[in-house]
Amino acid sequence: MSDSAARDQDAAETESAFSHPVVAPDASAAYGSHPDQTIDFFAPHDGRTGAPVVVVLHGGAWRAPYDRLHMSPFAGFLARRGFAVASLGYRRGSELPQQRGSGPVAGRWPETFDDVAAAMDALPELLARELPAADARRIVVTGHSAGGQLALWAAARHVLPEGSPWRLLRPPALRGVVALAPIADFASAIGLDVCSGAIGQFLGTEEDFAVRSAQADPARLLPTGIATAVVQGTTDLTVPQEVVEAFVDAAAKEGETVMLTLLPGVGHFPLIDPAADACAVVAEEIAQLAW
Repeated sequence: MSDSAARDQDAAETESAFSHPVVAPDASAAYGSHPDQTIDFFAPHDGRTGAPVVVVLHGGAWRAPYDRLHMSPFAGFLARRGFAVASLGYRRGSELPQQRGSGPVAGRWPETFDDVAAAMDALPELLARELPAADARRIVVTGHSAGGQLALWAAARHVLPEGSPWRLLRPPALRGVVALAPIADFASAIGLDVCSGAIGQFLGTEEDFAVRSAQADPARLLPTGIATAVVQGTTDLTVPQEVVEAFVDAAAKEGETVMLTLLPGVGHFPLIDPAADACAVVAEEIAQLAW
């Protein structure tokens, strides 16, 4: 495929993914005082009890213009497939004085990770209150792009470095994680300038970067012992296939197998587009771990 054709395809896929109306959740609950510290809950449409729970983490290069609303059609799609869904909001690119600039800033340190950790820790209690018919013993975490990085991170908190404020003493109670075109290996992503310098913006100065990347880079938080699957389009221009392959290779070097599903001719956004065949593949990957 020529570069021009690839760009045209990417534009069409992006337009399709963002063409769906926002799907209203069945309930929402705060896990903190900031407006972004909110979880939207979607009940399975068939009304079943004992449905497994899918935790959804949205992407958007950890930047403020992108929030959980653009993932609501995907969350609704999963609810129609019989899952209970918890779509997490979290703080992203900020208005902290030291981070103001001419362009969108990626992420907040440490608030982005504070939020994901707090939301995951609060989830069992909130599920019992908002979706009591769901089976909180069967939780799969999924995330797209930057949200894929956060999903992998949420499953790896027990292998964070000693002294990390987010470290768990034991593995989280998850059936697995399904990462969708995740920013899963920071070294390769930086080399490819994924999301226009977002990782550097997120982790800060060179002095901070070494310490922070050890707590944030999924490729450095291995092995987890948590069942992990990755779905990746081969024509993804936003997070190229090389990034995911680097993560899979890093896992293999640590003796861990990551299930990799490559979708030929698929770009970045069909993975979360209910109108795309790729989205059905994603649902099947989640089902493999959830049921």
